Amino acid sequence: MAGLLALSRAIDRINEAIGKTVAWAILLAILVSAGNAVIRKAFNMSSNAWLELQWYLFGAAFMLAAAYTLKQNEHIRIDIVYGMFSRRVQHWIDLLGHMLFLMPFVILMIFYFIPYVSLSFRSGEMSSSAGGLILWPAKALLLMGFIQLGLQGISEIIKKIAIMRGDMEDPTPFISAHEQAELEGKALADEVRS
Repeated sequence: MAGLLALSRAIDRINEAIGKTVAWAILLAILVSAGNAVIRKAFNMSSNAWLELQWYLFGAAFMLAAAYTLKQNEHIRIDIVYGMFSRRVQHWIDLLGHMLFLMPFVILMIFYFIPYVSLSFRSGEMSSSAGGLILWPAKALLLMGFIQLGLQGISEIIKKIAIMRGDMEDPTPFISAHEQAELEGKALADEVRS
């Protein structure tokens, strides 16, 4: 299990670094959008390439941060139902969800995206918009995002098994929305008193 946990930590470090770095793509997308709007209004000129660059940057932020979101345990779930169960049952729900839903979906997407990206790359596929960008980098972002998500899924499965066996502490203990609100209220009250 020690070797698998080392693999999990390596995957976590890689996805955390990528997730934190790619968050800057949002700022870049905003700057490109604002610059494009100013140039379009001030000089009455624009380019489809700028619009497509915004989409690429947003797509990069969304796809390449998905694995980081999973690592941080910030993915969407129905906390009302999830929170009713013991932490052990929650671990089983997470483990089975990763194995039965996440991983088959990710594997299927990777299987279909490899030829999709390959064909786009080999053909030099371009945007159908006048002055648009090449398309294969955007399609490659989809493939890279699902590869990262698959690796993070493996990491999460390893960690869930280790937690359930008692080989490691739970890095993300579940806190209900009510408990989170109480903690935030207490922190705010402490801050006001200071």
